Amino acid sequence: MSHLGADWLDRPERKAEEQPDKALDDIGVKPGDVVADVGAGTGYYTVKLAARVRPGGRVYATDIQPEMLDKLRARLAAEKVSGVEPVLAHADNQGLPAGALDLILLVDVYHELSEPQRTLQQLKSALKPTGRLVLLEFRKEDPAVPIRIDHKMSVAEARLEVEHEGFVFDRVSEVLPWQHILVFRPAARP
Repeated sequence: MSHLGADWLDRPERKAEEQPDKALDDIGVKPGDVVADVGAGTGYYTVKLAARVRPGGRVYATDIQPEMLDKLRARLAAEKVSGVEPVLAHADNQGLPAGALDLILLVDVYHELSEPQRTLQQLKSALKPTGRLVLLEFRKEDPAVPIRIDHKMSVAEARLEVEHEGFVFDRVSEVLPWQHILVFRPAARP
């Protein structure tokens, strides 16, 4: 999504449509966790993550658009949110520390990646061996979800792509009105 459409990320209906607090409850974000909000945009989830990882945790909020990071920084300052490090990501460098993350969260982002295999390899190297990669994606299997088809993913599609890059499927949760919560773990390293 272009920074020009950033208002859609903070639309008032998002709370009811996506139920972010329910998603984070299901995922199990806890104090002390080191997490990344990949494709953070304006920081809608970043702020919620920062509140949940306190005390002792940290949030890396990445985006490929400097304009989105400007909006994120403005939000963090206005809401007096600490413990967040904005990161300008690139296809060849996600800007995340190696082996340091308990959780990497991509909310409605994975389907937008221009080089998903390359990105997945970088994300995998940033996870702790016990870490989790979590995708929230609009359900392609459900035609009633009022999102364009090219912004949806099925469980089968996500599993095929992510497992191919060295992740193990852990579970899918369907507690949200419109989205899958897909949880993956890095495959055991030799």
